[in-house]
Amino acid sequence: MVGVVSLWIPIVVSAVIVFLASFVIHMVLKYHWSDWKKVPGEEAVMEAIRKAGVGPGNYHFPRPANMKEMGTEGFIEKCKRGPVGFMTLVPNGPPAMGKSLIQWFIFSIVAGIFAAYVAGRTLGPGADYLQVFRIAGTTAFLAYAGCEPVSSIWKGVRWSATIKHVFDGLIYALLTGGVFGWLWP
Repeated sequence: MVGVVSLWIPIVVSAVIVFLASFVIHMVLKYHWSDWKKVPGEEAVMEAIRKAGVGPGNYHFPRPANMKEMGTEGFIEKCKRGPVGFMTLVPNGPPAMGKSLIQWFIFSIVAGIFAAYVAGRTLGPGADYLQVFRIAGTTAFLAYAGCEPVSSIWKGVRWSATIKHVFDGLIYALLTGGVFGWLWP
């Protein structure tokens, strides 16, 4: 058994490498650019949202008041007329990339901590590279990609976008597993 504290170097190094890989994926390769579409009549839609006074948050429309209302003729008609959707609004202003990047790095540290915990409880000091790679990489894959399909299943996110995010998660997991295998005590 190897304690999580003794694995702080692979935790931090893997988080830095994942952070850099994420930069390459999003800023150089840019294959996620097509994940989001521009709303036709964007200015009119934005004006309607402003006029309605809708603030930051997650929204579902049409949204019934309760489960019983979901079966009413009026609600079913609203759904048929459409649009039906989910909407996330963030605070006004330019994107807060600094805050998001810090949160992403912290998430990568947390993913590394879980990979360290599972690998450390499963393997002992001097474990074979491939064993460490397999355990840490699998745990990291679950952290980075395990919940991605939920967005397509329940929130209507296109499967093509979800598959790209799962692929990213695989890359991050391979990198994490590689770092843990390389730096394993």
